[in-house]
Amino acid sequence: MKQTYDVNVKEFKPLTSPSRMKEELPVDDDAAQTVIKGRRDIENILQGKDKRLLVIAGPCSIHDIDAALEFAGKMKDLREEIKDKIELVMRVYFEKPRTTVGWKGLINDPFLDSTYNVDAGLRKARSLLIDINKMGLPTATEILDTITPQYIAGLLSWVAIGARTTESQTHREMASGLSMPVGFKNSTDGSLTVAVNAMQAASAPQHFLGIDPNGVSSVVSTTGNQYGHIVLRGGPTPNYDPISVGKAQDQLRAKDLLDGIMIDCSHDNSGQKYTGQSFVFKSSLDQRLQGNDRIIGLMLESNLFEGRQDGTCGADQLKYGVSITDECISWESTIDLIRCAHGKL
Repeated sequence: MKQTYDVNVKEFKPLTSPSRMKEELPVDDDAAQTVIKGRRDIENILQGKDKRLLVIAGPCSIHDIDAALEFAGKMKDLREEIKDKIELVMRVYFEKPRTTVGWKGLINDPFLDSTYNVDAGLRKARSLLIDINKMGLPTATEILDTITPQYIAGLLSWVAIGARTTESQTHREMASGLSMPVGFKNSTDGSLTVAVNAMQAASAPQHFLGIDPNGVSSVVSTTGNQYGHIVLRGGPTPNYDPISVGKAQDQLRAKDLLDGIMIDCSHDNSGQKYTGQSFVFKSSLDQRLQGNDRIIGLMLESNLFEGRQDGTCGADQLKYGVSITDECISWESTIDLIRCAHGKL
């Protein structure tokens, strides 16, 4: 009989189960406390109980563990300095969506050599998150692959669902079971309706296919996530201006959803240029200072050094602390912006 399944599949490579990896890379009490407190603080900010500004900043994507830890150390010191007015969380992104092809992140190809050692990538990601949380610094990421949360979600205080996946039923179902607040980005065409619908779906109980902690295919049943919110990232035109923000809040209130808005200072709001992020950050902060305290958060793509570089030259040829995906502002620019915000708040 001719085979009718897996015709285009080259091979299957079994992964270490989530439960086994958690045993091998356990979370200690200090790291767990950072995660839990980070989640509660963000939930309180979303509900207006905590009046501080949430700022999520960090590399567009992680490709160098040493550089990420250096960045985290600097951010931990800054977090302590401004914690009375700002809740600072590190952006630690391991998965990158691709419109066509390209490097898909540390988990997918951790050695930047097209060996796609996903098991090693998951270990690197989990180990890094443990180390950062041990510092007392909460972490945030985008969840792209629906299997990944079983390996790393227990170490995250905030999660994004990206512009390309907010419309996905699978990601909405997954978000309904996540243990932390979830930010839904507006779609790449600028539509907000997709993200509003995603918030509604994620807030409801869902039943879907997934894996359990032992890696067994299962029906996953959830209770719903009440801390979904909008992340404005721009589209064909930016959408961080007061009119766009106001329309978004009106739409959310009409559906009786959380009206807290996070503004992504990068992507289409900055024209994909790192030089535009500071303008978006300052403009959004001004709106908050002028009375819209439901602008609850700002997101920056930031690295040790500004700009980006081509990641195809091989890991040993890369400049240290420079992004290999989207352009990032430097640490110096990051600290200046955040200290400026702290002074004004």
